[in-house]
Amino acid sequence: MKIAVVYNRESNSVINLFGAPNQEKIGLKTIKRIVDSLKSGGHQVIALEGDKDLVDKLEEFMPAVIKHERPGMVFNVSYGIQGQARYTHVPSILEMVGVPYVGSGPLAHSLALDKVVSKMIFRQQGIPTADFCVLEDSDTPVPEGLAYPLIVKPKNEAVSFGIKIVNDEAELREAAQAIFDHFDKQPVLAEQYIDGREVNVGLLGNDPPEPLPGVLLDFGADGPKIYTYEDKTRKSGRTIQPVCPAPLGDELTAKVQAVAVRAFNALGCYDCARVDMRIDKDDNIFVLEVNSLPSMGEHGSYVEAAGVAGLDFAGLANRLVEVASARYFGTPAAASISFGGADPEDQVFKFVTERRDRLERRLRDLEAMSSRTDDRIGHREMVRHLGNRFSELGFKAANDLTDDNCVWTWTTPKGIDDGRLFIVQLDVPYDPQAASPPFRRDPEWLFGEGVGSSRAPMVVLEYALRAAKSLKRLKNVPLGILVYGDEGRDCVYSAKTIKAAAARAKEVIVLRPAGAREEVFTSRRGVRKYRFTVEGKPQRLGQVTKKPQVLRWTWNKLESLAALSSRKDRLAISAVDINASRFPMQLPHRVASTVLVGYGSTKAADSAEERMRILLGKDEYRWELECLSDRPPMVDRAGNKALAAQFAKAGQKWELAVDTDSSVWPSVAGLVPERVPVICGVGPVACDLNTPMEGVQRSSLLRRTLLLSQYLVHEVT
Repeated sequence: MKIAVVYNRESNSVINLFGAPNQEKIGLKTIKRIVDSLKSGGHQVIALEGDKDLVDKLEEFMPAVIKHERPGMVFNVSYGIQGQARYTHVPSILEMVGVPYVGSGPLAHSLALDKVVSKMIFRQQGIPTADFCVLEDSDTPVPEGLAYPLIVKPKNEAVSFGIKIVNDEAELREAAQAIFDHFDKQPVLAEQYIDGREVNVGLLGNDPPEPLPGVLLDFGADGPKIYTYEDKTRKSGRTIQPVCPAPLGDELTAKVQAVAVRAFNALGCYDCARVDMRIDKDDNIFVLEVNSLPSMGEHGSYVEAAGVAGLDFAGLANRLVEVASARYFGTPAAASISFGGADPEDQVFKFVTERRDRLERRLRDLEAMSSRTDDRIGHREMVRHLGNRFSELGFKAANDLTDDNCVWTWTTPKGIDDGRLFIVQLDVPYDPQAASPPFRRDPEWLFGEGVGSSRAPMVVLEYALRAAKSLKRLKNVPLGILVYGDEGRDCVYSAKTIKAAAARAKEVIVLRPAGAREEVFTSRRGVRKYRFTVEGKPQRLGQVTKKPQVLRWTWNKLESLAALSSRKDRLAISAVDINASRFPMQLPHRVASTVLVGYGSTKAADSAEERMRILLGKDEYRWELECLSDRPPMVDRAGNKALAAQFAKAGQKWELAVDTDSSVWPSVAGLVPERVPVICGVGPVACDLNTPMEGVQRSSLLRRTLLLSQYLVHEVT
């Protein structure tokens, strides 16, 4: 599990330093012990400051989970930075953004920090606590019947800040004024001093919490019989010796532990707490307070008691994660799925979800490798790298379906005949002189060169195959991987090999990016690219001629060509650029434009070209319309829909919805023979393809890997 240890030590990353500052600090040594302990328990751990950047850092470390995937968790040891009810700040943020965490919620922390409210709750529920009053200012009278000595302390602080024994009115007023001055006029709690033994009882777990052995505080012969802040920070000059288990006898021990459980439940605490009590000479028990965030310091009584109970520090830290997991998910083992059995679907789910970070690291590493369309050296390096990876998975190069210039194929030992063919794009259609955008990550997207069109689909395919291999589902099945490197040249050179490979397979899966709602495509339009050139004679500015200027004539013809577009006929025509040539001091005499024709069928494309030539005419200017490339459509047919249905069925258990759609842009799926079922868009959701802002959705990267893995579990036998 991913666990973020969230703490507070610095206060720099806030909008303003405003309000009462927190004076509690957790030690760096303690943070490191927690992190190391959780790592030893098999968790992936990071330590984060609980400040204004916390949400962004958590979302980067533990992005949104998919259905049934167990989310990450926060191990909360944050005391807050400033302001009121500081223990509640980080838990409140975590509640808001939906991140599970170890420890009590905001309400319990708020009640426990307010010593007056907590004592009122104890009284209301019959939990014994000492008599008390609240001093709102230095002149507030003390009620009759509240006899000296008294204990004074700030109303809303922890770790014994400002605590002191006072023996008369003068000492009371002096101590109260010191608290008012130091704690920003915070009200003062004055309660009856209980002369006797002080015992702490730690609690671990829920429904009901398990009391740990009690800890008796031995104050020695010198100093007050209370545990001060100076004692806890080892600045008082004396050592308070914890004695655990507290020597109280079985009967009194049972009573003390029962009272501690009642106090824990009265405030609504979760997972862990420490209840501080005093026991008078007649063995009467009085609850002083509940520490809803017990110290994990090595000298703390909570850690001491856990050790006596048989939990070393690592055992305690990991046990806290387990009890919080049980509270959130109903079981320490998993959210709602048990992976203990032999169900291959469950095993694949576990395999993929446990490798979320590896998917993203793999994507980052692939993005760092250049393979732009014109980068032949980059292509060779990438192919060599992929070949090594596929070899690890048991694939071998298929030389008869490889052209080292633009297309490469690997198969299992069973070959590709009557098997499944996966097709993925290698090249990134970027200008070779353009600067490469840096790889970067935000909470929802991963950005970088070619991450959506090429690299993320590669990662999805690789880890889906790894998942299948982990179940020994690859070796004895016919399966092939074809990688092509001329997408930027409209697949002119790879088309022949792709057609040949697809013709031998029983089904083809193209790992292009999915639709915006993670649809797969069962049909795509074809696109023809034309070069339209017009030649005329040079003309001077202002020269009177019978013909319109070449540039104007071309522009008008392009407008007329675009008007041939028809939604009904699934036909779209548009110019995508226009370039003019001229001599100095002359108007343009030559114009060239690239025209794209999107079409649904070859018949429609042929008809459109015929009408285009008729419209251009023969009389005014010499022109040429040359077809540079023709990317055939992926025709919507029954086999495609059946294959898409199989794909969707594989994700049903995990509620990975898969819809179907059509696209106006072509892909290599159009090269697959009509008798062979094909689906396209099996890669993750991407944005801004072939631009510096190209990105891939992080959650979709995981979902698509899981979906393809589950498909292989269903279909590869």
